Amino acid sequence: MRKRSPYLMVFACIVALLFILSSCAEKPDNDLSDQVEKLSKENAELKDRIQALEKENAELKAQIDELKAKVEVKEYQVGFVYVSPIGDAGWSYAHDQGRLAVEAMDGVTTSYVEAVPEGPDSERVMLNMARKGYDVIFATSFGYMDPMLKVAKQFPEVVFEHCSGFKMAPNMGNYFGRMYQARYLSGMVAGAMTRSNILGYVAAFPIPEVIRGINAFTIGAQEVNPKVQVRVVWTKTWYDPATEKEAAKSLLDVGADVIAQHQDSPGPQEAAQEKGVYSVGYNSDMSAFAPKAHLTAPVWNWGPLYKQIVEQVRKGTWKSEAIWYGMKEGTVDLAPFGPMVPDSVRQKVLAKKQELLAGGTDVFVGPVKDQQGAVRIPAGKTASDQEMLGMKYFVQGVVGTLE
Repeated sequence: MRKRSPYLMVFACIVALLFILSSCAEKPDNDLSDQVEKLSKENAELKDRIQALEKENAELKAQIDELKAKVEVKEYQVGFVYVSPIGDAGWSYAHDQGRLAVEAMDGVTTSYVEAVPEGPDSERVMLNMARKGYDVIFATSFGYMDPMLKVAKQFPEVVFEHCSGFKMAPNMGNYFGRMYQARYLSGMVAGAMTRSNILGYVAAFPIPEVIRGINAFTIGAQEVNPKVQVRVVWTKTWYDPATEKEAAKSLLDVGADVIAQHQDSPGPQEAAQEKGVYSVGYNSDMSAFAPKAHLTAPVWNWGPLYKQIVEQVRKGTWKSEAIWYGMKEGTVDLAPFGPMVPDSVRQKVLAKKQELLAGGTDVFVGPVKDQQGAVRIPAGKTASDQEMLGMKYFVQGVVGTLE
């Protein structure tokens, strides 16, 4: 038998080995390129999805914040306490017109209690509002001051605002208007229209607010008619139409031919019309009740101030302070003139109004003397706010006592 060459066998083995290696080189078992490509594609898709979700999340968060804000606003509650019935005119009517302006604000709800006597009854009403979670409570009569202060100390999270008073607390402010400016202008009208030179004034209580108004009215009347005198009768009530009307009649009996008032009802003006003389109203335009007598009236416009306070509380910028706005802020004004007021009188009064609006003058400018002739405001001086807020004397020209 012929024997194979060992060299041939070695060559065959080498060829076989090369074939095997070449086959393995075409696609090794551990090649991950397809998987990497697949994962890269999935990762890009996930990134796009994450971005889309983040956008949706931001939009949802904005919607939630908006809904949350709306819910918070809708829950906002503001309460008002009135000393007399709202009716169709007067002090409480004017305040309620301001409440309606607040009610019109987005998300604000209001409520009120009318004809609340000063004293313990008012404390009960305010306490009830505070317990129900009211955010702001307005008390609109001088005699509510001490009861409100007592309730405010029990509810530090509630904002309390008192009208016409002077006491304060960290969560209780006070507010009023410079009604003496409009009183002064109405006095000018009355002084120009009187023929008897006797003006009657039906007044509620002898407190600085009322006294200040009587003095301003008298100063205005005497500016156009130095001979005029103002006779005062106290009713010791804010709202009692019958009593107010009888007080006016007593003034008519002593010769008054213009009746002014610091009262809540049109009773005094009705008495004037029945007598065939003139009247000056108060709080709101009461001309509809005595159209033949009504010359004009110092009037209130509480809406802008009430809205300002509520908005400050909502924004967290409210602070306890004493607010005393005047004609330039729009809190007080003069009602339209009656048709019987001559144009010459109108123009004189409106010119003085413009001076007050511009700040070029004021009402209590010296020399001002009291009933006894003592100088209360020296020549060239203007009464300070503190002096006016504490006014407890009548000026010359007023006939009456402080009791």
